[in-house]
Amino acid sequence: MLKDIRIAIIGCGNLGTSIANGLLEQADFLPQNLHVTKRNPANLLYLQDKGVRVHSDNLIAAKESDIVILGVKPYNVSAILKEIKPALDPKKQIIVSVATGITLDEIFQEIDPKTTAFRAMPNIAADIRESVTCICGRNTTESTESQVKDLFNSVGFSITIDESLMEAATVLGACGIAYVLRFMRAMIQGGIQIGFDAKTASKIVNQTVKGAAELMIQKNIHPEEAIDKVTTPKGCTIVGLNEMEHQGFSAAMVRGVLASYEKIEKK
Repeated sequence: MLKDIRIAIIGCGNLGTSIANGLLEQADFLPQNLHVTKRNPANLLYLQDKGVRVHSDNLIAAKESDIVILGVKPYNVSAILKEIKPALDPKKQIIVSVATGITLDEIFQEIDPKTTAFRAMPNIAADIRESVTCICGRNTTESTESQVKDLFNSVGFSITIDESLMEAATVLGACGIAYVLRFMRAMIQGGIQIGFDAKTASKIVNQTVKGAAELMIQKNIHPEEAIDKVTTPKGCTIVGLNEMEHQGFSAAMVRGVLASYEKIEKK
């Protein structure tokens, strides 16, 4: 339950804003328990109208929170941790970093070794409470892990994984949403070329992708099993699929995933 948990999102950019919006959709979450900070918080003032505390003082945000989410760029994590360290109580507070590629070892270079700390990788679908969030932690207890999972379950659902897989989780879950959106854009472009206006093509594609995802989730089947149901002999579906494969569709997707992963690994 999130009702009595005080949360700070430090460096509230696009991802942080998505988390904030998702939290505010929760019936049991109190807006006054949320701090969001940014060097220039002007574009976050709409959250203030909802009762959120919007400002630029990271030290106050950290001091008055039970869970401190670091939403800053990876290269700023160390500096922010040094800044807020005087306000951190390792016995009471939880640090959660959503910064890509920053390891728990790197986080613990700046904070008390007894602190409970997590890495988490949600995606921007947190904005509509449909994110998948992969988490791992150190110095955790059943209670602290439950609190962090409750937080991210409130904006979708969460999975606990080994830290060695966090970079892969970033690519598949966070970068992955962009891959799907690019695929959708291409489908819409194809729809326009065969006769639909952009608005209608977008509606059809959006629902088609949503339906495909729900089919996988609810039926718990492999994509190929569902594909087999719509690829009739000598039909138009198999012709389209084969042409996409001839043009390297699946190979390009796999190469894209690997390229993103290699970029993180080279950090």
